[in-house]
Amino acid sequence: MLKPLNDRVVVKVEEQEEQTVGGFVLAGHAHETTKIAQVLAVGEGTRTLTGELVPSSVKAGDRVLLENHAGIEVKEGDDKLLLVREAEILAIVQ
Repeated sequence: MLKPLNDRVVVKVEEQEEQTVGGFVLAGHAHETTKIAQVLAVGEGTRTLTGELVPSSVKAGDRVLLENHAGIEVKEGDDKLLLVREAEILAIVQ
């Protein structure tokens, strides 16, 4: 498993399909500007100018909302994961 550093977060994007009235199935990423992902691992946080540690606002297991083009795609085994900065996370989905 990847262990992110500083304010980085490892997430796995949830694949979503949407079926239109006509019965066509569209890939979830074909038309949306955001995506939902599951947090797998979180870095320790970020440091202030004085060296104090500010812990991350998210934790492993959270579902989060990301912009469609956020992060860097990495592959671990057969899984496609995203490595994003905490600032790229728009919200925690509850």
